[in-house]
Amino acid sequence: MEDTQIINLVQRAQCGDREAFGKLVVEFEPTVFAITLRRLRNRAEAHEVTQDVFLRALRKIGQLREPERFVGWLKRIAIRLSINRAVRRPRETMSSPDVFASVSSSPNVPLESVLEGERARQVRGGLARLRPLDRDTLIAFYFQGQSLKEMSVESGSPIGTIKRRLHTARHRLKEELADLQPA
Repeated sequence: MEDTQIINLVQRAQCGDREAFGKLVVEFEPTVFAITLRRLRNRAEAHEVTQDVFLRALRKIGQLREPERFVGWLKRIAIRLSINRAVRRPRETMSSPDVFASVSSSPNVPLESVLEGERARQVRGGLARLRPLDRDTLIAFYFQGQSLKEMSVESGSPIGTIKRRLHTARHRLKEELADLQPA
């Protein structure tokens, strides 16, 4: 595709022409996929990031001041999102199959289940001794799986306040359980 055609499609896409943007996607999808695959070395993740790149480009195309720089702009988005994905994914570790076999086939050790039950009772007891606000904060976050944002909306408090409450509640629970820790 010639530069003038690309510039024309970009300008049309900036005016809201979805068909023009679709043509840009068809034209540059292989390039973007190659960039993301080179960074991520995983085809499934590269496909996901490629889609994210075009979604981002669609949302931000109106901010592109120089349509002739579209290709470089799109490549920068692809590189940035690929790096973000690579940095945020968990590290892969190698383990021998024997490790997994021993985990799945090991019988339930009675002592371990007794100790686990005892620890759970101790934590519940520590929670019961906390103030209601501390207890509710810890239960909402750790047991009910609420996010900080959900907790903020529910309580009508800023997220910073929720973070502080969570930190304080953890500290107070730690103090309640301090006598249970081995010296």
